[in-house]
Amino acid sequence: FDECKRRYSVRLWKQFTDTFNCMPVAGLVEDRVLCMHGGISPELRNFDQIRKILRPTDVPDSGLICDLLWADPDDSRSGWGANDRGVSWTFGPDVVEKFCRQFDVDLIARAHQVVDEGYQFFSARRLVTVFSAPNYCGEFDNSAAVLSIDQDLMCSFAQIRPQYLPRRY
Repeated sequence: FDECKRRYSVRLWKQFTDTFNCMPVAGLVEDRVLCMHGGISPELRNFDQIRKILRPTDVPDSGLICDLLWADPDDSRSGWGANDRGVSWTFGPDVVEKFCRQFDVDLIARAHQVVDEGYQFFSARRLVTVFSAPNYCGEFDNSAAVLSIDQDLMCSFAQIRPQYLPRRY
């Protein structure tokens, strides 16, 4: 919000928010790759729960939609735990492995966290974080990445290195 307000306008931020509230919260590629902004949820029992989410809708402070948008992997833990962001959960590699087995998916692709090289695997390459903003907010020295999945479900990444431009005052 602050960056959008500073660089553009509150009106533009509101338009983005309204647009995001209409978008699907997750997608499933060929029944093998689950994609979302945040992460998995302890409330998810089947994919029909996601299919039945009516849009547009505001994001609640807890529950399935919140988790799909804000949950984070944490390789230092097992199971589910509190999230330092103050919303949703963190989950360990064991949760990812069980989830992939239970839902019969090969990969979980998510965003939501700055990672140095633009993408980073987790849980024996069963989950990948893809971050699409290089030099995030001018505060990080991170690359960005774009994930492509071909018709044979082979994944590849295009990395975007940060560019440093002189500041305009």
